[in-house]
Amino acid sequence: MHLPKGKKTKEGYSTDNEVLSNLALKHELPAEILAYRSIAKLKSTYIDALPKMLDSHTGRIHTFFNQTGTTTGRLSSSHPNLQNIPIRTPLGRRIRQAFIPPVGWKLLCVDYSQIELRVLAHLSADVLLKEAFFRGEDIHSSTAVALFDVFPTMVSAEMRRFAKVINFGVIYGMGAFRLARELGLDQKTAQRYIDDYFRKHEGVRRYLDEVVVRVKKDGFVSTIFNRRRYFPEITSENQHIRQFVERAAINATVQGSAADIIKMAMLGVKRRLDNEGSKAYLVLQVHDELVFECPAEEVSSLSPLVVEVMENVVSLSVPLKVNISIGDNWDEAH
Repeated sequence: MHLPKGKKTKEGYSTDNEVLSNLALKHELPAEILAYRSIAKLKSTYIDALPKMLDSHTGRIHTFFNQTGTTTGRLSSSHPNLQNIPIRTPLGRRIRQAFIPPVGWKLLCVDYSQIELRVLAHLSADVLLKEAFFRGEDIHSSTAVALFDVFPTMVSAEMRRFAKVINFGVIYGMGAFRLARELGLDQKTAQRYIDDYFRKHEGVRRYLDEVVVRVKKDGFVSTIFNRRRYFPEITSENQHIRQFVERAAINATVQGSAADIIKMAMLGVKRRLDNEGSKAYLVLQVHDELVFECPAEEVSSLSPLVVEVMENVVSLSVPLKVNISIGDNWDEAH
């Protein structure tokens, strides 16, 4: 078909998603293959597999939560992984519609709003980040205002998307090469965006540099609550390994602190539910989100209770905020 051959492998030419995505811009067939793969994965991973995991006594699916399954301290879920049920596509949301509460009950989903960026604002004491959260602004739009030097009303969807990628890229140590690939830019332009971000967010730049100095000096970093993660590889002679450790150390302080907060929230909500004699209970944790099953008549009392506990479980230098949604299935309640 005279299409570009892409990356060479031992068996021939690569047909991975990245290659096919690029080819799909030139011909419709690679796009059809990608669509088929997506549907086949949903079918094999969820449609075929989940019904076989129903417990014969309860008629439910029960996941395993692992306390030590991640390096940052987040809970992980396995057999099956219920933290990975798709949400971004219409077909993925159809699968979520199969997760339902008992008759007469509701699902109540409560998730922290931008918790990792709020933690970063607290740790870095960055003026722009803190001001945006105190004013209750959309943080990605606020970053776009600073980054593109425009009025808030001039921020386009594309500007906000760029700012969002950069905001989270900072936490995960994204460099110019990866940012360029994510945003479809050349590396020079991507580096300029990164430089502009740090010029406007001096507190963030200072904090990230301090974390790198700390991990080199101590061999570990700590979350807000003094939970440590050790990095013996920081002394490696391999420069790539050292650079990876520096990025991981930053992520460990930010995502690790957010993981601590959600666990504290889980315990706090459980205590309040027990004290109130509520029939509602927590059925699932998906990183920054808690999913409850609740009798329909308790929804009006449970909602403010959960919000109060989650927003006040710790005291940061910026406010914690949660979003709450209710429905008859997991898609509707998200």
